[in-house]
Amino acid sequence: MDRAQLAEFLRVRRERLTPADVGLPAGLRRRTPGLRREEVAALATMSTDYYTRLEQARAPRPSRPVLTGLARALRLTDDERAHLFRLAGEQPGPPPGPPTDVRDGVLRMLGRLDIPGIVLDAKYDVLAWNRQAAALLGDFSALVPRDRNLLRQRFLHSGEVRFSPEATLEFAREAAADLRAASATYPDDPGLARLIADLLAGSPEFADLWSQHEVARQQTLCQTVLHPEVGRIDVVCEILVVPDRDQRVVLYTAEPGSPSEQALRLLDVIGTQSLA
Repeated sequence: MDRAQLAEFLRVRRERLTPADVGLPAGLRRRTPGLRREEVAALATMSTDYYTRLEQARAPRPSRPVLTGLARALRLTDDERAHLFRLAGEQPGPPPGPPTDVRDGVLRMLGRLDIPGIVLDAKYDVLAWNRQAAALLGDFSALVPRDRNLLRQRFLHSGEVRFSPEATLEFAREAAADLRAASATYPDDPGLARLIADLLAGSPEFADLWSQHEVARQQTLCQTVLHPEVGRIDVVCEILVVPDRDQRVVLYTAEPGSPSEQALRLLDVIGTQSLA
């Protein structure tokens, strides 16, 4: 264990965070940069005294649960989390689960786009979307968080899927292979384990695909959306990767000058309202 380097690493990471980064009010008379020690301790569910001694290089070797709490409280990336564990003399092990916080810059980008866009985590939870995506794919805000998942929509709520049968077959195969890759990356994530169990129990199609043990990451995908208001829209899904969050920004575009592009422009105007 390198107590001095661990202490410095914790201090620097604490001072780089703002209260807004972790959902805390800024308050008044904040004399030090970043978070206070007691705020990090509370977020990591440990005593302020113990955290203070860690920053002063006087504490005993922290346990793995303590390190996990610190990584969560300080919003560390996977690489930073691994570094924290090694400074404490521990092997990092697998990350606890896919990050669910979306960068402010990604959110701003989504809001400024004039095409549909969503942000997915490794288990296909829809973490963020713009109004064009809501118009194209359905209003995710009307769903409970558990159902804001493309795999649940595809395999367990297939009657609500807006894609053509051919497109959903291709998506199903690639997504099952992608989910198996995620399960190897996050073997201890309860949310991912629950999703896989629900899919296996509720969808024979998914169970068959899962039994084939295909492993691959989804990169690009062409799909046909059967929209209830404007009809058929042929879209290409461009996938941009956010590596330190293991998230993907999926952008839906159409061939310039095509009827599908005109349909997307119409959806940009009408949003989620019905044309009836």
